Amino acid sequence: MMRGIPVISRRQALISMAAATSLAACNQSSGRDLLSADSHPEEYPTVQAVKEMGRLLNERSGGRLRIKMYAGGQLGSERDTLEITSFGGLDLNRVNLAPLNSIEPLTTIPALPFLFSSTSHMRTALDGPAGDRILDSLAPHDLIGLCFYDSGERSFYNTRKPILSPDDMAGMKIRVPNSDLYVAMIKALGADATPMSLGEVYQALVQGVIDGAENNWPSFESGRHFEAAPFYSLTRHIIAPEVLVMSASRWRKLSDSDKTLVQQSARDSVPFMRKLWDERVAESREKIIAAGVSVNEVADLGAFQQKMRPVWDRFVRTDTQKEIVAEIEALRPDA
Repeated sequence: MMRGIPVISRRQALISMAAATSLAACNQSSGRDLLSADSHPEEYPTVQAVKEMGRLLNERSGGRLRIKMYAGGQLGSERDTLEITSFGGLDLNRVNLAPLNSIEPLTTIPALPFLFSSTSHMRTALDGPAGDRILDSLAPHDLIGLCFYDSGERSFYNTRKPILSPDDMAGMKIRVPNSDLYVAMIKALGADATPMSLGEVYQALVQGVIDGAENNWPSFESGRHFEAAPFYSLTRHIIAPEVLVMSASRWRKLSDSDKTLVQQSARDSVPFMRKLWDERVAESREKIIAAGVSVNEVADLGAFQQKMRPVWDRFVRTDTQKEIVAEIEALRPDA
């Protein structure tokens, strides 16, 4: 470090850049773009969904409200952009639930292992009152929850063998996102959890640093993980969504009518996203099977579910959490 000159961290630099960008946009006389971030690439369904939201907003506001998208992690990791959004440097942000878990306990609910029996069950539950309660819980944290987007059905893949029971996972090193909930899930199944960024997974599989990971069809395919891990076992253990949030400071500056426009346009972008997502899943699945990956159903999911009780007990503690979980479970088709 040079004497007298402070070292600026990457996060501080990103925050300063986003704040400056936002200030510049505020000073435009031709109107105010809503600045949005996404770590996914330009063609990804969530990015396209926010662009669709922007198209609807532009149309419905007569050109007053527009969205400018920074995709592909241009403004940093989701933890970086979430912090930027919470203090107002960004207006909109599509994030995974994991970075929200540490600030709001209700956001852990949709990520509970085996909470949802299917994608249809997840969509029904989160489109209703239970989903609204989770979105509303973000307001005290300077974030406005606008809507949920799909993030797919997550299953296990590895370099060794098909997984048919929890015993098959004993001793395996499994990559997980940086989330206490995911770590607890893997440990409960008898494997070793290895938190790691998604971008590191391919090399870690190739080099044998990890034996496997868990994710949805599109991530398994687009990250080329199937080239290194030829066994994909359909546990569908987590069907957690992603969430679109807005900066509360920007939200408070909107008129009531514009708040309605933003909220409705966000909700109307959800079916658009889901259509793109379902198409993407089918395409990825086809590519993976054509590549010769061994894909297996798991007949006895009950053996996995039984091991999740301590995980649920650890992360579902408050009465409100328990109420929402009960609401969601009551919507199961077989309930």
